[in-house]
Amino acid sequence: MSAAIDDVLGSEQAYLARARADLEHMRQQVLSLEVQGGNEVSAEYLSAALHHRAQALIDDPGTTLFFGRTDHDDGNRWYIGRRHVADPKGDPVVIDWRAEVSKAFYQAGRNERMGVAKRRRFGIERGEITAYEDEVLTDPASDDTRSQILAHEIERPRAGPMRDIVATIQPEQDVIVRADVETSVCIQGAPGTGKTAVGLHRAAWLLYAFRERLARSGVLVVGPNESFLEHVNAVLPSLGEAQVRHATVEQLVITSPGGAETLLTVRGSDTSAVTGLKGDARMAEVLRRAVWAGVTKPTEALVVPRGANKWRVPAYELAEIVEELRNRGVRYSAAKDMLPHRIAHAVLLLMEAAGDSPDDRVQDAVARGREVKKYADAVWPAVDPKKMLHRLFSQPAVLAEHASGILTDDEQKMLLWEKPPRTAGSVRWSPADAVLLDELTDLTRRSPSMGHVVLDEAQDLSPMQLRAVGRRCSTGSMTVLGDIAQGTTPWATPSWEVTLEHLGQVGAVIDELDRGFRVPDAVIRYAARLLPSIAPGLNAPTSVRDSPGSLRVVRSDERWAEVERAVRDALTELGSIGLIVPDSLVPETAKRLRDSGIEHSVLGPHGASSDGDAQAEDPLSLRVSVVPATTAKGLEYDWVIVLEPTQIAAEEPDERTGLRRLYVVLTRAVTGLTVVHEQDLPEVLA
Repeated sequence: MSAAIDDVLGSEQAYLARARADLEHMRQQVLSLEVQGGNEVSAEYLSAALHHRAQALIDDPGTTLFFGRTDHDDGNRWYIGRRHVADPKGDPVVIDWRAEVSKAFYQAGRNERMGVAKRRRFGIERGEITAYEDEVLTDPASDDTRSQILAHEIERPRAGPMRDIVATIQPEQDVIVRADVETSVCIQGAPGTGKTAVGLHRAAWLLYAFRERLARSGVLVVGPNESFLEHVNAVLPSLGEAQVRHATVEQLVITSPGGAETLLTVRGSDTSAVTGLKGDARMAEVLRRAVWAGVTKPTEALVVPRGANKWRVPAYELAEIVEELRNRGVRYSAAKDMLPHRIAHAVLLLMEAAGDSPDDRVQDAVARGREVKKYADAVWPAVDPKKMLHRLFSQPAVLAEHASGILTDDEQKMLLWEKPPRTAGSVRWSPADAVLLDELTDLTRRSPSMGHVVLDEAQDLSPMQLRAVGRRCSTGSMTVLGDIAQGTTPWATPSWEVTLEHLGQVGAVIDELDRGFRVPDAVIRYAARLLPSIAPGLNAPTSVRDSPGSLRVVRSDERWAEVERAVRDALTELGSIGLIVPDSLVPETAKRLRDSGIEHSVLGPHGASSDGDAQAEDPLSLRVSVVPATTAKGLEYDWVIVLEPTQIAAEEPDERTGLRRLYVVLTRAVTGLTVVHEQDLPEVLA
């Protein structure tokens, strides 16, 4: 190392030490504050807020406070990091990556410098600066050399949950991250393009830029399964944002709006065909009809006694009130709540016409009166979603009444229970039923809307599931993420326009990420052989990795011995290991690893669990994970071993879905992929 380079490193290391000291000074200032809340409740609230702030200012010695620097034409120099750090005078020492001034670090280029003369990236090892790399944007040749520090950070082995990518966000990703809070975006992202990370960082940026607004309305991240959520749930806390709810669609529809209370227990299941039918968008109209069919047209006048007088509201006037409420566009129960007050108002008009001078208290008393409430309940009965769905699926005549002209006779027969439960309380509701119940609930009372929703793997959701997510963002914005080529359900979306329509986000901006940063070239090229069969309209993704990665395809009559050998070889390298197998082979795979003494976790739809005699406190800390093929979506591992690709595809209901599942599985590798098979490979891979 030359003396000049050594001097620069020494200077930057000294600046890092100063930044750490300033961060600790900020923390001590918070700890020294006296809590003066005025009353006990306010004091406790303020104390908790100060504690949270002090915890957020604890330095992590495993990371640096900044990862880059920009030198500007105007003489300013900004260090970019995960959090804001100020000196005792209040002057910035480190700028939060989400601040407007940090935008230039990610987006400045030779053609559009944004006032940046030089961009510096730092090489980091164990929380210390070990190298630096300068990009002089005023030099026309500066863009010709790819950043080795950036490549090293992208390709660095990892274990456990997903981590943030603040040091490696690319210009096209940063544009999406910083889209305005009013803008909904839909990202078609090929494997390894970082679409999930982009969605999570967008949530963090929105909470920074629009904190007061989103603190009230909330931010929600929706993922395909609990294993996926475990994989990504460390990203936002690492960026200082812990107040974000994570949920699957199933969790959304069975819990209260805040997720604190479980409202429904899912114990049943449906065939794939029935699940698809229950998820069909046509079911929304069937349910709407069923709800509103309960409202009847008044045919009799209402007589309301009040003191010594009786006031008569004619049937035709009551019918007009009911019809007006039906056409107001409000939810069923909201209109039902209005009906007694509208009737009471009609009574007040009669009183005024007779010379009385009733006030609002009289109208409220009439609305609460027994006669009015009884009449309103008869005309506009209450709706219990569970009882209504029970009637629909138990009584052929009821279903036929509401599904006529929408569902065929055969489809109606599919929905009817062979042996109907006696009561709604005894039904073993399926996941698809839970979505229908959520639709019914929303038809009666509007679901609360979040400020922003990040929906990942959106291509796999049914229209009814999309409606369930969309109504939780009816007045907010969304970030919709997915890859049509990775659609692995029979009802997978044919296009993003269709998905956005069901979500209620027709005006969303559709963008595409096709530059792969995580999946190496050899792996993506191998998996892309499947694209003409599964998504002929999509372009093959490209990898921008300098390292081509490793790819081994091994045919063996002793596949288990070959799998064990591949796992042990991977254990000699750095990073996480995913052994992805057909769902039917998960128990046998876990047993063989256990018998071989290889510690591992087993992933399932509800998260990871350790396997073997020694139960790990944190299963995600184990380097080897046995992953069912149906759970692999959204996950990534440094080293991936795939067992029996043909069997993985064959366990899906049709050929296209099977090959799409295989495409997902083959694109989980960051460093190397080993395919072990005894059966013949699918023809497109052979």
